[in-house]
Amino acid sequence: MTFELILEITNSFYDKVKVDIMIGYHFRFIEDFDEHIPRIAQFWHLQLNGEVIDRTQLPFNLLDVHKNMGIKRAEVGRWITLFTQNLNEFQSTNKITQEDKDKWLEKVELFKTKIETVI
Repeated sequence: MTFELILEITNSFYDKVKVDIMIGYHFRFIEDFDEHIPRIAQFWHLQLNGEVIDRTQLPFNLLDVHKNMGIKRAEVGRWITLFTQNLNEFQSTNKITQEDKDKWLEKVELFKTKIETVI
């Protein structure tokens, strides 16, 4: 999966998340959140393709960043639901395959397991 497609999927997802009634508040108040999207896409590119695009962005301190956000378990579930819906949309337009979606959801499940240890 190309970085450009990962970035498109990431942008599409966070456009939805920022207006979500349950979890959007976490993202709307981050001043430079839109500038953060490419870094998130780089994280996913590393997870999905094993490639680092910009070494200056390392390390990805995912757990530390999310620890202080006050995320609740139900909010993680909502994030995953929205993420899955977003991937379904990209699959329905043939931009990603079932294999791509499964690989991404496998990484999401790993993220869920890890994030739940710090919330």
